Amino acid sequence: MEHLTTLPLSALPQVRVLGRHADRQPQTLFWTGSGIELQFTGSELWVEWNAGYDIMEPWVSVELDGAWVARFAVNPGRSRSCIFRGMAPGRPKHVRILKDAQAMYDDPAHFLQIEGLAFAEGEFLPLDPPRHRIEFVGDSITSGEGAIGTQGEQDWTGVLFSARNNYARLTADALGAEYRVVSQSGWGIVAGFDNDPRHALPAYYTRVCGVARGDQNRQRGAQEPYDFAAWQPDAVVIHLGTNDDHAFANPPWVDPVTGQASQLHSLPDGTFDPKDAARVEQGVRDFLALVRRHNPQAVLVWCYGMMGCGLLPVIRAGLDRYRQETGDGRVQMLVLPALTPETTGALNHPGLAAHQAAARVLTGCLKTWLEPDSPA
Repeated sequence: MEHLTTLPLSALPQVRVLGRHADRQPQTLFWTGSGIELQFTGSELWVEWNAGYDIMEPWVSVELDGAWVARFAVNPGRSRSCIFRGMAPGRPKHVRILKDAQAMYDDPAHFLQIEGLAFAEGEFLPLDPPRHRIEFVGDSITSGEGAIGTQGEQDWTGVLFSARNNYARLTADALGAEYRVVSQSGWGIVAGFDNDPRHALPAYYTRVCGVARGDQNRQRGAQEPYDFAAWQPDAVVIHLGTNDDHAFANPPWVDPVTGQASQLHSLPDGTFDPKDAARVEQGVRDFLALVRRHNPQAVLVWCYGMMGCGLLPVIRAGLDRYRQETGDGRVQMLVLPALTPETTGALNHPGLAAHQAAARVLTGCLKTWLEPDSPA
């Protein structure tokens, strides 16, 4: 092994930090798709990690010159991982490292930090600016749950989450975009799949990573207000509603402290209770207004349909109400291709083929907004 120089990311301005993050060191990777991107001319590169968890270990994927070359779980505590070594010095190597694991609301001990990069003699080169910036807000689909692994696999575990086999990554790459993800499995617009009203993602949207609980994550900046002005997206893709749909068919959630029950109700004929459907419609309208307030120039695309379309009329009604009340013409509803037996992955969730199909449709939609003069 050659003599290595070790520097924190704060000393390497050419390295692009991916995903929502707080302005502090060491750099914490909170969300799915968080990570780093860089170009380096040296022969050897290592990442120095600090990680921890009680329930779900943090998995990462490594790309080298566009190829997916490694995937592994980062060990708890401090460790070092080789990204490459023995490569020709002087030639630029493009590296992107993505966190596959989502932020973990139910595991306050879950965290992943990059403490520094260790490298043999070489130069970190400036990256080309991205053509676009896109933010994705969603649930387990956007977290890449089941996007890697075999059909029929039912163990809910970190190895079955993928940032790379993910429509968000595929769409962003097709458009030459830098992207950020805000997503949480099982969560919805006004409630989670289990009717838990605490699992409504819009309530956490304005913080760096509001779903990362506990004092340690607070100290890492998770609960700080997110600096929207520092990273303005050209598009925000919202992909919520699947879990609210499931909640209508599930029993009530009971608050363990107060004993109060909460539920989105279905009527005896199986249709949605109009009062609860109106709650979801209002939730759609209010979340669009919140996203627009913080992203004034972005096109807003609400996606739905990969795992059922039961709430489509309700979501569309909320979107139409928002558009009528505000006059906002840069909002669109987009139905994505439905999951099929052939495109199902692990955990009864979309597999790679389903994510690829969704990305093709979404890429085409965003191109009409972001690149109207480019060929279809």
